[in-house]
Amino acid sequence: MRLALLGCGTVGSEVVRLLHEQSADLAARVGAPLELAGIAVRRLGRDRGDLPVDPALFTTDALGLIKRDDVDVVVEVVGGIEPARGWLVEALRAGKSVVTANKALLAEDGGALHDAAAEGGGDLYYEAAVAGAIPLLRPLRESLHGDRINRVTGIVNGTTNFILSAMDATGAGFAEALDEATELGYAEADPTADVEGFDAAAKAAILASLAFHTRVGAADVHREGITEVTAADVASAKAMGCTIKLLCIAARGVDAAGGETVNVRVHPAMIPLTHPLASVGDAFNAVFVEAEAAGQLMFYGRGAGGAPTASAVLGDVVAVARNRLAGVRAASESAYADLPVRPMGEALTRYHVSLDVADRPGVLAAVAGVFARHDVSIATVRQGSAAGTTGRAADAELVIVTHVAPDAALAATVGELRGLDIVRSVTSVLRVEGGL
Repeated sequence: MRLALLGCGTVGSEVVRLLHEQSADLAARVGAPLELAGIAVRRLGRDRGDLPVDPALFTTDALGLIKRDDVDVVVEVVGGIEPARGWLVEALRAGKSVVTANKALLAEDGGALHDAAAEGGGDLYYEAAVAGAIPLLRPLRESLHGDRINRVTGIVNGTTNFILSAMDATGAGFAEALDEATELGYAEADPTADVEGFDAAAKAAILASLAFHTRVGAADVHREGITEVTAADVASAKAMGCTIKLLCIAARGVDAAGGETVNVRVHPAMIPLTHPLASVGDAFNAVFVEAEAAGQLMFYGRGAGGAPTASAVLGDVVAVARNRLAGVRAASESAYADLPVRPMGEALTRYHVSLDVADRPGVLAAVAGVFARHDVSIATVRQGSAAGTTGRAADAELVIVTHVAPDAALAATVGELRGLDIVRSVTSVLRVEGGL
């Protein structure tokens, strides 16, 4: 079985090393040797250290490599939307099998790839696109295919999890924790995709598509990053026996007419320390799946890095190579449910709101009245001194946790609170997940 490798960076180099080091075992598992037909790179002259590969295999003509008759499987670890989309569509339409780690492309236009795979009759595998080496997508696509998944909640970005874990452990602010993550190599020079939630949103779209048999794209995912999370937010969470995580959440729901929907979102949220995801620290990933028959399942491990991602890539390569030798293909995309995606404003969520208010009679009643006007029920209220927080000696702090309500109603409540004379400032607004 001959492979065309597109990209030879951090992940691609590890794929080459593993193909070399485990060649005998991989051949035994597949039933035939796995050989590199070529490696497409951007620049030929780059120093690649002691990579165990014939330099003659390198080429800058990715499309030409893909079109070669002796290529059976195309492995793409370049990333980005274009030119990767054109390359993979070409390969799939030609009947070649494709293994990709390209989460951004799958979330942006995974439908085009699945359509091309159906047209050409090849396999499309992408285990490495979400959570690195953690076996996650195949269990959703195969192991749980006979069950009904109701909710998927995950920590799927190691950079943001490291930053939030550092803030929780040391009391540092976001900027300081980001600097530490950058120094240790957990954050890119431009961390925007991670800290603003774009990376997690792409993964959320892929997870939702598989879990709910519905095509979900990046544009369907509500996205918020962690740049507004403060040390005060983290301290407030600790006081409630919680921690803050950037969560990707995909859940079934119903609309006003009783029709089934899905809601997919990425945002920071408080979760109680008793929740299984609360103990996931450092740069690790974990995904918590709730299914009707299987119950609660959690998948945990390293979600990024060259070697873990290459492990997932090669797992897919073995699967598609076996299929080609047997003359069969894997089950095609399952998008039969075609459920509508519910907008964030209609999603049922809970809020934790901290207010710095004037310390005088009637304040609590006035604040409660705002919640009542928006039909939002209050679960708990904690009142304490906030002297000095705004330079006023007679301020008080109100910490309110709501019951579940439409997110739009909760947002409107906070908006009205900001306009009240008795509210000096809204010091923290966070969603709450996992039950308190």
